[in-house]
Amino acid sequence: MLTGKRIILGVTGGIAAYKAAYLLRSFQKQGADVRVTMTPSATKFVGVETFSALSRHTVATEVFTDNKQDDSWTKHIHWGEWADLFVIAPCTANTLAKLVTGQSDNMLTSTALAARCPLLICPTMDGEMYEHATVQNNLKKAEELGYYTLEPDSGYLASGLDARGRLPEDDVILQKSSEIIQQHQIKGPLTGKKVIVTAGPTREFLDPVRFLSNPSSGKMGLAMAEAARTLGADVELFLGPVSIGVPDRIPAKRFTSADDLLELVKNSKNADIFIMAAAVSDYKPASVSESKIKKTEEHTDLRFENTPDILQWLGDKKQPHQTLIGFAMETDNVIENASKKLEKKNADYICVNQLSNSNTGFGSDKNTITLLAIDKPQKTFSGLKSEIASEILNTIFPES
Repeated sequence: MLTGKRIILGVTGGIAAYKAAYLLRSFQKQGADVRVTMTPSATKFVGVETFSALSRHTVATEVFTDNKQDDSWTKHIHWGEWADLFVIAPCTANTLAKLVTGQSDNMLTSTALAARCPLLICPTMDGEMYEHATVQNNLKKAEELGYYTLEPDSGYLASGLDARGRLPEDDVILQKSSEIIQQHQIKGPLTGKKVIVTAGPTREFLDPVRFLSNPSSGKMGLAMAEAARTLGADVELFLGPVSIGVPDRIPAKRFTSADDLLELVKNSKNADIFIMAAAVSDYKPASVSESKIKKTEEHTDLRFENTPDILQWLGDKKQPHQTLIGFAMETDNVIENASKKLEKKNADYICVNQLSNSNTGFGSDKNTITLLAIDKPQKTFSGLKSEIASEILNTIFPES
């Protein structure tokens, strides 16, 4: 259940903070992507660099920093949107009290308030502190607020006492985390399905400063990715050179050329569903100049060759469990040309973009798309791309 999941690990200022480094590695070994936020006190026990190196992400510690280029003051919002689960381990009595009273005086507590995901608290402290009436009352309040808590283990504590207050073993925390994620996972017709969405244009370079491309903004592909995620899918976005922002909740990989995109697709060839919304160039220069091509008085001839046909490659290798959804941009004989593409590419569906007016197609927030499938009636959708994307996927994958 943790493969591909996004977890925020909150580390507070207790002696068990050193164990959080091992917990982080345990999450990673289960396939999770982990980001770490620490309270200022936690950095007294384990250095920020340790968690940064292990997680391969910047560690969030302060809401405001002296670095004018740092966007840390909004990081709690973006991280709160990104995560599938927030685990605070260890969680001190001090941080527990702040969580249940809504305080946000550091990055960890601010992120907890902004989080849209479930939160798991692992209270870890000396035995007498854990048994104190106020701590027990705060744990009860935490559960009433919808937070999850994991009871600490008993054993030898840093104080020298033998009592309840130890951080549970990693496998216990991982098991609880999996259960929580499963409980909160979006349920829909695409639950458990791996979906690849391609979006944006390709660039085929002539020389270091010029390339062939198109005006694709990537908006339709991003809308399809969002719609698939809403239906419960595990989505990964392959995104070309565009300026649109991608929500942190959707993992994305970048490509430039058609050859780059083909390699990404090959590495994900076993996905369940491919939504090929990228506007891939049909041609590329037969050769690329290492230097800028200079303007001359003479006529310049450029030779081109075909780019790889990625939709055809997927269609030729399509497995029984896979669904292949292609996109086509047409200006003439729209349905006829798209129908030929549907059959030739061995696709299950073709979404035909119609460049009917300036308010649809490239760069616009609106679109008109006709959905084609063999032996099924065609259906046309018009409106905002976000709305069309949901309508298309709900048509292809209706609730059972």
